[in-house]
Amino acid sequence: MYQITCKKCRRLGYKVCDSAKCALIRKPYPPGQHGKNAGRKRPSEFGQQLAEKQKLKFIYGVREKQFRKYFDFASKKRGVTPQIMMEMLERRLDNVIFRLGWAPTRNAARQLVSHGHILVNGKKVHSPSYSVSSGEQVDIKESSKSGSLFVNTRTILKKFQPPVWLEMDKEKLSAKILGVPDKDFLSGIPVQVSKVLEYYSR
Repeated sequence: MYQITCKKCRRLGYKVCDSAKCALIRKPYPPGQHGKNAGRKRPSEFGQQLAEKQKLKFIYGVREKQFRKYFDFASKKRGVTPQIMMEMLERRLDNVIFRLGWAPTRNAARQLVSHGHILVNGKKVHSPSYSVSSGEQVDIKESSKSGSLFVNTRTILKKFQPPVWLEMDKEKLSAKILGVPDKDFLSGIPVQVSKVLEYYSR
């Protein structure tokens, strides 16, 4: 399982994990013996491209090989490549579970999917990278709803609002995919996707 450590957050100077206790908050400088006094030099153009690529990859918890496939597919598809790539990442099933508030982190969401707690259109899906489509139904397995993993979920969801492209029944712990993330939503993700594309287009 792909996991994020806070060392990566500190090295990038940006919080790419989902933890509220990220070490970057307490130690906003690079890791290592001289990190506190080293400061942060402005990286080269290549360094900026690499950093943005790493940020986006770590945020969604995607391995390099699969991440490259997303770029290759997005670059060949008609439309705005950065937006297409972001839509693909957002439509990953593990990310959808995270966006619905059913898991506190994307890593926890991946565990839920891998362990068979999530259904898509009534069928168990074990692949966190499964890409949801408009109109599909996503549910927590009935026998799992009363388990310890979801004992507090309904209470947590009372003040939780998912993105507009996801429709959720908070009582039934069920959701429907209404469409794809719009430009406004995607623009709120603080990564310069254009630099990611520049990195792979070298």
